[in-house]
Amino acid sequence: MRHFGQIAPEVRKRLFHQEPCTFTAGSPARLLSAALGATLYSPATRPRLDEDILKQAARGVVSMVLCLEDSIDDADVPVGEENLVRRLNDLEKRSDADVPLLFVRVRAPEQIPDLVRRLGPAVRLLSGFVLPKFTETRGIPFLEALSAAEAATGHRLFAMPVLESPDLLYRETRVQTLEGIFRAVDKYRDRVLALRLGVTDFCSSYGLRRGPDMTAYDVQIVASVIADVVNMLARADGTGFTVTGPVWEYFRVQERMFKPQLRQSPFLEGQAVELRSKLIEHAMDGLLREISLDRANGLLGKTCIHPSHVLPVHALSVVSHEEFSDAQDILRPERCGGGVLRSAYTNKMNEVKPHRAWAERTLLRAEVFGVANEDIGFVELLAAGLSD
Repeated sequence: MRHFGQIAPEVRKRLFHQEPCTFTAGSPARLLSAALGATLYSPATRPRLDEDILKQAARGVVSMVLCLEDSIDDADVPVGEENLVRRLNDLEKRSDADVPLLFVRVRAPEQIPDLVRRLGPAVRLLSGFVLPKFTETRGIPFLEALSAAEAATGHRLFAMPVLESPDLLYRETRVQTLEGIFRAVDKYRDRVLALRLGVTDFCSSYGLRRGPDMTAYDVQIVASVIADVVNMLARADGTGFTVTGPVWEYFRVQERMFKPQLRQSPFLEGQAVELRSKLIEHAMDGLLREISLDRANGLLGKTCIHPSHVLPVHALSVVSHEEFSDAQDILRPERCGGGVLRSAYTNKMNEVKPHRAWAERTLLRAEVFGVANEDIGFVELLAAGLSD
């Protein structure tokens, strides 16, 4: 699989200075954690779950979570488990099945070995499990169950803990909770692919819900948690983990709103591009701002509940030619001693030692999401995906 793999090769060549790499579920964890992109959640109860998975993969989704937790009613858990096992077994029998990275969001540790046993050979389709309301005390049994399931099957399984506990939100328990979470995930570091933020649960603790014109960073109580999570769990000194962006709850923006305008004048210069840009940015303003703020605050990837969110997340994850140029300059072997240099674009200072960690992360993002050509921006990337 690859990001923008749904786009024709000749179009990718026009869009990208460096095309996104290909990867598989067996690729190194460091690469996969950066490549998660827009992780699309789907209730495990969907009657055509197997067909949904294939359809979304064909549209450019590279990671999905099949949810047995908050997205379904408590009474529907047995039905959801049965449906998930049946549909994945159906998929496993199809030789032409091209599936994204698949994770199951469970409610209790004992579900992990039970589902793995019931899946049988179809467990090979799973990349791991999403662990809800993760704290040290609650999370260790999940991680132990996952490790045991991996040992029993010989199939690599990753964990993606969700940070959404009230203890993480409340100021008087936050640092202690974060320290415990770090101890748990550090102990199982090889099994933890990424940490996910449960911002909806954070808001619910205070009876809050952000509107479509507000980002998670506009809700100060939530922004403070994100800052502390990044501070303690996403450091660039080798101890940190990939932390993904919070869910965007609104999906009033549909692909059909944009396709007619984009197809009338694809990749035109001047006023047509400016008009398309304004149309897209106005309709997606909240989502686009939040994606940009995610990256500015050290998050990579995003939880998504609607397919229309996937392409904007991926388009804004592509490394610009300017970013790529700066990162390459900073990491040149002859610069290892440090120093300051003017960027090739002559519009900023690149200080080698302070900017090194940023440059390394940028080149990893460039590997999985690609580098845009000099004249290609978000609008062109989005238009190509919508017009495919």
